Amino acid sequence: MHKKLLSAALAAAMTLTLAACGTPAGDGNDGDDDGYTVGICEQMEHVSLSEATRGFKDALTGIFGEDGIEFKEGNALGEQSSCAAIIDGFVSDGVDLILANATYPLQAAASATADIPVLGTSVTDYATALGLEGFDGTVGSNVSGTSDLVPLGDQAALIAELFPGAETVGLLYCSGEPNSVYQIETVSDALEAMGYACEAFAFTDVNDLSSVTERACEESDVLYIPTDNTVAANTETVANIVIPAGVPVVGGDPGICSGCGVATITCDYYELGRLTGELAAGILRGETDVSTLPIQYLEPLKVYDSANCEALGISVPEGYTALA
Repeated sequence: MHKKLLSAALAAAMTLTLAACGTPAGDGNDGDDDGYTVGICEQMEHVSLSEATRGFKDALTGIFGEDGIEFKEGNALGEQSSCAAIIDGFVSDGVDLILANATYPLQAAASATADIPVLGTSVTDYATALGLEGFDGTVGSNVSGTSDLVPLGDQAALIAELFPGAETVGLLYCSGEPNSVYQIETVSDALEAMGYACEAFAFTDVNDLSSVTERACEESDVLYIPTDNTVAANTETVANIVIPAGVPVVGGDPGICSGCGVATITCDYYELGRLTGELAAGILRGETDVSTLPIQYLEPLKVYDSANCEALGISVPEGYTALA
């Protein structure tokens, strides 16, 4: 069941929420359920990442109790250097496990430590994020986690289902996000095989998001936006352009869909976070070896935003769930 995707954003950028721990952090704990410390780094503030963090914390608190687990949290506001600084702080503090919420934190954590277990979440493709050759589903180091990847061919099929009369699909994404690049290339190939003309519209950062979106609207019948964190944090900017222009957006995650899109195939980020928390509990207790733990996935969901669909006069067929 799809849960509400509303949560408060993290309160302050680059601020770590520190709390005392019953046993010294980073001592291994030997499976003792008391006194674990977990560092959480979010790439930036937007609803999907916040939901994943909330699910992760809820799962661990439910397993260990509020007195048995402490969290140190940092939000990098989209800056790679800030991700590195936050992760380095966790390593220095000797936390028992690191949650890397999105690609930049995952890259920073993988570079910063080979000893502390690292779990990623809200990461689309681990091979792309970590530059892995011959990836078979298991990273094979101190890194594992969960992925928000859904079948990208199904995203292309969704566009064909909703917009059979469209001719040109614009692919809007941030060129600095490796997983966005991966999704755009994959979806473009699938759409072109269906007979659509595709054009990529890459922006560098939020400063040129508006101008690139405007150009994409002028040259496209439909826009596709992957699970792009920069767009997810700035959906109002995109909505203020695409809705008046009458150009529908198929977005990669629920936050993009509700913020500026009409429909998507996605996963429930709260449940993704909960799953990651359950994996973390097994690692902290010494029951699971992170080096042999395959990347985990959730079943995809077909969802739509009723308000944006109504504004654009789009009727969604059966089989889609309305976002709350």
